[in-house]
Amino acid sequence: MDIHTINVGISNCYLLRDRGIVLIDAGVPGRINTFEKSFKRFNVDPHDIKAIVITHCHWDHVGSLKELRNLTGAKVIAHKNDADHLEKGELIVPPGVTRWGKLLGVLLKGIGRKESTEPNKIDIILGEEDFSLGEFGIPGKILFTPGHSRGSISVVLDTGEAFVGDTAMSGFPLTIGPNLPVFAEDLPLLKESWTKLIDRGAKMIYPGHGKPFPIEKLINRCF
Repeated sequence: MDIHTINVGISNCYLLRDRGIVLIDAGVPGRINTFEKSFKRFNVDPHDIKAIVITHCHWDHVGSLKELRNLTGAKVIAHKNDADHLEKGELIVPPGVTRWGKLLGVLLKGIGRKESTEPNKIDIILGEEDFSLGEFGIPGKILFTPGHSRGSISVVLDTGEAFVGDTAMSGFPLTIGPNLPVFAEDLPLLKESWTKLIDRGAKMIYPGHGKPFPIEKLINRCF
């Protein structure tokens, strides 16, 4: 399994390559050139990307989705609880759950007025059941992990790598070290999602913001 990180603005996107190729998240708006350069660097033909998994509907994870869909022809996968926002291009900023998160929320709302996301068609709309990525050549599953948003999902590979969007954060200025997110629509539900991820064998966490870290660092700090 090849795992490539694509830094797009303030967010991490991940390219998974095994028997097939899947992209996780679509970064901030207006950065399709970043993706094209990354695909070339990793020797990936964009047309070989068969699925784009959207971990949640916030603008910094879906901003370049429409251009990516046009470039790759890939199927877009998202949860039903976030699908409506994606299909309408609605801008969502979740509430802060820490003092720092509340302050950042005010700043992000100001930035958000200048940002926009285009409406996007969702090809595969998920529910609460696990979804295997085997048909796309990736040995792993998508799990429903709500809390940061109502429709947050995570990709967990059979070998324990977990791509969790904003279900965790590990990078300044959002957090110092691995931690729960500073924004969440439902923090108790998010903690339940982490119990699910732990029970399902997540070992190495790849967050939407910050560097990967072993799950023990989050467990020791937050649970």
